[in-house]
Amino acid sequence: MSLKHVMEVYDLMDDINVTGDTIKGYLATINQQGTINVQTISGDKGKTDFIKVLIPGKNGKSKQGTAPTLGIIGRLGGIGARPEMNGFVSDGDGALASMSAAAKLLDMVNKGDQLEGDIILTTHICPDAPTQPHDPVPFMDSPVDIMTMNQYEVDEAMDAILSIDTTKGNQIINHRGFAITPTVKEGYILKVSEDLLHVYSQSVGKLPVTMPITTQDITPYGNDVYHINSILQPSVATDKPVVGVAVTTETAVAGCGTGASRVTDVEEVVRYCLEVAKLYGQSKCAFYNEKEFKHLESLYGKMTHLQTLAN
Repeated sequence: MSLKHVMEVYDLMDDINVTGDTIKGYLATINQQGTINVQTISGDKGKTDFIKVLIPGKNGKSKQGTAPTLGIIGRLGGIGARPEMNGFVSDGDGALASMSAAAKLLDMVNKGDQLEGDIILTTHICPDAPTQPHDPVPFMDSPVDIMTMNQYEVDEAMDAILSIDTTKGNQIINHRGFAITPTVKEGYILKVSEDLLHVYSQSVGKLPVTMPITTQDITPYGNDVYHINSILQPSVATDKPVVGVAVTTETAVAGCGTGASRVTDVEEVVRYCLEVAKLYGQSKCAFYNEKEFKHLESLYGKMTHLQTLAN
């Protein structure tokens, strides 16, 4: 159960003066074993603080071990849209979930439950991000572009990635809670991982919910095609498998809307990611079938051109 950590992180993030160092300081009070880095990056529309948390595993690569490393990315435009909107915005759920997961993992180490593999958690903290028009509801914009986000949030040490993103501003997924996407790897949309579905049903206690994605969604921003949101943008910056964990609602909710974050839904996401992390480090949770992927490429060739802006 990680509700306590979600509520504590939410209270810190729901503040016009919050910075990456605010979150770093909070995490450091829980446990000093994690490595926490904060970098302030400026863009055309403001600045934001990127934060990266490395939590070593018992047999993690940071200790020259052999266990695989899971990446958990909190993807968003910003946690606030001030001065246009007052308070924490719906778009901030990705940052809230990833840093709450970091807090819970550090607390688990205190209690003797260190995981097998390393976990790298990244996001960025911006309480005054801009907004932009989008149909059916307004999108949150960001002070920096997607390429910059990928540069600071996608780490080459990640062997697989869970990308958490608020995905409420659409008419495609009509479920309150969260949903997972098919696995995306090197331009291919692969089948939904059965292992990840099993973890969903175990941790939530309900049938798993999946979110449909399209070829457009796995191409880079900036190519003038429709994207449901940025949930799968990490997949354009890595050759590792990426799965989106979408925080969802029954109705279309604007990313810049306030009062729309449900801590219980975010807690479910955190708990899900933690359960995946436990199994992934033990090589008991596969994001995709490696043999089948090689067969696909032998039949149809590389699809990595979909990871680029092309012509």
